[in-house]
Amino acid sequence: MMRMTIKRKKELFGTNGIRGIIGKDMNPILALHIGMAIGSIRPGKVAIGRDTRTSGPSLVAAATSGLLATGCDVIDCGILPIPALQFVVKDNFTAGIMITASHNPREYNGIKVIDSDGTEMGDDESIQIEELIGNSDYILASWEKIGTVIQDTRAMQRYIDAIVQSFPPSIGSGTTVVVDPGCGAAYMTTALLMKSLGCHVITINAQPDGTFPARTPEPNKDSLIPLMELVRKTHASFGIAHDGDADRAVFVDDTGEYVEENKEFALIADAICHNASDAGIIVTPVSTSRLVETIAERHNSSVVYTPVGSIYVARMMRSLRDEGKNVIFGGEGNGGLIYPNHQFCRDGGMSAAMMLFLVVTRQTSLSNLIRSLPPSSMIKKKVHTAKIQILLSSVMEKFSEERQNLIDGIRIDRDDSWALIRPSGTEPFVRIYVEANDESTAYSFWEEIQSTIIDTISDCTIE
Repeated sequence: MMRMTIKRKKELFGTNGIRGIIGKDMNPILALHIGMAIGSIRPGKVAIGRDTRTSGPSLVAAATSGLLATGCDVIDCGILPIPALQFVVKDNFTAGIMITASHNPREYNGIKVIDSDGTEMGDDESIQIEELIGNSDYILASWEKIGTVIQDTRAMQRYIDAIVQSFPPSIGSGTTVVVDPGCGAAYMTTALLMKSLGCHVITINAQPDGTFPARTPEPNKDSLIPLMELVRKTHASFGIAHDGDADRAVFVDDTGEYVEENKEFALIADAICHNASDAGIIVTPVSTSRLVETIAERHNSSVVYTPVGSIYVARMMRSLRDEGKNVIFGGEGNGGLIYPNHQFCRDGGMSAAMMLFLVVTRQTSLSNLIRSLPPSSMIKKKVHTAKIQILLSSVMEKFSEERQNLIDGIRIDRDDSWALIRPSGTEPFVRIYVEANDESTAYSFWEEIQSTIIDTISDCTIE
């Protein structure tokens, strides 16, 4: 008799680490236990960093205490973007810890665990950490083997230098850009990076402030209105904005219009493919626009899809490269892009530099580059309900005769459109994406899905 293997699931860790409201779901006690668990499975030298949130110092202190108790030496890198910490970790560290809640509101904080290769720790290791916490089965050091703490004040600069060295010297000479780090972890790095590339840089919200007084840590069309206005006023070539930990970058074009992130992905993918010596593979989640397929086909390249989450994209990219495949680019359609020749993680700083390279080398404006892309219309919705499994079952049944991809949620593929219905990995709602070549087709498909949901769950909220 065949037995079904049940895959273990993460409980504390979501799609991108552990996050919660400070004093409720996230606190120094949990950080202490995570530190002891990481030190137990990755003994050695561990780097730690944080974003600007007010709760950051207490969580850093607690996680550091846990690491020291297991005998780890801790390198404290202070406030810096998570890709900067990941760049440090892949250089002879056993692990890394980033204290951040990324794009979540200011009352949240969280912990992302970095593996020794610079990628976010995988599911199996995350489950191992959870089990250690549940059992309190830590490997603690004796008094003479307790670890030490060293401050690293140069980590941020090493990260900036590595990006600058990837591009021609002073490539941004004569170019004006506006940088909005949103008072988060990139409050210094992206401005310094763009200046090092030769740009004239104007900043907004560039002071480190964990209360996020000017805008939310989530850079979106609504929160970036001041950036859009400043780009127009200064006649800048484009604007750059980051989320709280700066692994993502989103853009405002030269006319002050917000650049939808999937179009950003397509533009940079086109540049990467164009400059690649051979055709290759682009890796991205099932939530990404089909624009990436169009771009890949243009360059005789292909697309491999993964579940949603940068962990899965990065690890698939590494796995394919280990098999000898030519993986040239990857990332998500939310501004989180991965450059494998640099490092296997989302990198907002590298994306800022790549957009500069693209605009300068194409000798045209960002708005013109956006207009040159194939037509695409995407609808994004959130459905708030406690009956998530009922919702998924009803959609699966309704569209059972159509092509479905169940890698992550339910993706329904049609010749002229596609839709993804997927529970959020970090928040209590279902995300729905619908895309088509034109707005009317996309809206018609969305109405089919919406009707199915409302017929099944009348008390849900859709936004």
